[in-house]
Amino acid sequence: MRTIIIGGVAGGMSAATRLRRLDESAEIIVLERSGYVSFANCGLPYHVGGVIEKRGALLLQNPGSLKRRFGIDVRVRHEVTAIDPAAREVSVTDLRTGAQSTLRYDALVLSPGGRPVRPPIPGIERALSLRDIEDTDAMVAAVGPADTAVVVGGGFIGVEMAENLVHRGLRVTLVEATDQVMAPLDPELAALVHTRLREHGVTLVLGASVSAIGADTATLSDGSVVQADLVVAAIGVRPETSLALGAGLELGPRGGILVDDQLRTSDPAIYAVGDAVEKRDALDDSQALVPLANTANRQGRVVADIIAGHGGSDRPVLGTAVVGVFGLTVATTGWNEKRLRAAGTPYRAIHTHPANHAGYYPGAETISIKLLFDPVTTRILGAQAVGGAGAEKRIDVIATAMAGGLTAPALADLELAYAPQYSSAKDPVNMLGWVARNMTEGLVNTVQWHEVAGRVAGGATVVDVRTAPEYAAGHIPGSVNVPVDDLRGRLGDLPDGELLVVCAVGIRGYLAARTLAQQGRAVANVDGGYLTWAASPAADATRR
Repeated sequence: MRTIIIGGVAGGMSAATRLRRLDESAEIIVLERSGYVSFANCGLPYHVGGVIEKRGALLLQNPGSLKRRFGIDVRVRHEVTAIDPAAREVSVTDLRTGAQSTLRYDALVLSPGGRPVRPPIPGIERALSLRDIEDTDAMVAAVGPADTAVVVGGGFIGVEMAENLVHRGLRVTLVEATDQVMAPLDPELAALVHTRLREHGVTLVLGASVSAIGADTATLSDGSVVQADLVVAAIGVRPETSLALGAGLELGPRGGILVDDQLRTSDPAIYAVGDAVEKRDALDDSQALVPLANTANRQGRVVADIIAGHGGSDRPVLGTAVVGVFGLTVATTGWNEKRLRAAGTPYRAIHTHPANHAGYYPGAETISIKLLFDPVTTRILGAQAVGGAGAEKRIDVIATAMAGGLTAPALADLELAYAPQYSSAKDPVNMLGWVARNMTEGLVNTVQWHEVAGRVAGGATVVDVRTAPEYAAGHIPGSVNVPVDDLRGRLGDLPDGELLVVCAVGIRGYLAARTLAQQGRAVANVDGGYLTWAASPAADATRR
């Protein structure tokens, strides 16, 4: 039986090597358009930045090593130009010689990946993208003589490229068309990323796009001109579907190749994996595009199992991801608040700002965590974390809890590893569970940063329960300061009506809310405290 795999790297090579481990008799041919079939594509920005110094460290396998170890026929610089599903044949061009040939298959696996988005603006041909080793070589060569760079797009790759270009000594401008970088984050957490980028010298331009690229400049949509010896297009990727379309395969509503839970396309002899295919969203079962290496690798393994007769099925995706930004760890899983609100999905939100390990152990750093859950079922809907080392660990735990069907309050009961240099006896994930439990049991009402102004306009009073020096250093305008330790003796000083209590991160606010609620007062705790509010657009509005 002959299996042809179009495209290598994560999905394609995982399929090829797994299939060989399952079936020694299988004939496996991998056709790769580029000159490299197995490389660490997630490490490419870090080679450009000089963090990964040796280019060879990115190259995992080559056709010779794959032939020797796995008996796989890998043909690089071979482009499949057409698929004939009726004849079960592919047309192939050897890009080195121009020779054309036809290969028959019993099973065909498409792993073409995604293609970079390149908008039709004047001068776009000068912008570099980063998809493969050849792109990396071109970018390394371009970085050498450059002093300035413009990165177009503030997603994961754009942020990584900005950091690595700064690492190479360039003056970097990051241009993002929306009002924040990193769309999976909600704005109050994205603001922490904005601060870190600016602290390290990145000029951040939000709410603007690049309208033209000149010889050494980039013109923005607001009319400003930015120096740009180098321009990097990091606007995103689209599924590479040209072969699938030519073969008459069905595409999904998001523009990716449509596959079933066994990764079969609309032709039962043709499978597809990786960034080119649509996945099922774990929360609402809708079609989703999730271009992540973990998912591509797993799909490659699953499709090999199915072809070899071992069975298996694809799983829905949460979109769990992490990126580093100048030492700041940014991790997400599931849906964010923006998406939940747009979909009309009910939710409750929790913001916490714990230390990543015991505060008494040297080097503790803050992690800002946001948890979203269903107000009725308490099903976890998503989470975000921005901060020091270990932020990704907490998101991984929450993603695992989501996959296992645990609820938000159940996080309190998880038994997690503890030592002072790694965590606290009450791990930040446990703390999220306790907050969720308090909320669902009716022990505390909360108000979100974006609701404060409306509640105040409706007659509520913000009571800041921090110390006087903390209050003097910055506070919500119009709030009154009554430190939590003085609260019981000053109950008569508080105005009538609803009270919104706020502290630094929410803990003292919860204590104050419990005291006031038991005095019969209508009270809500400002979720995440002043630290969350101060990072949010609500605080920006008061500064204008």
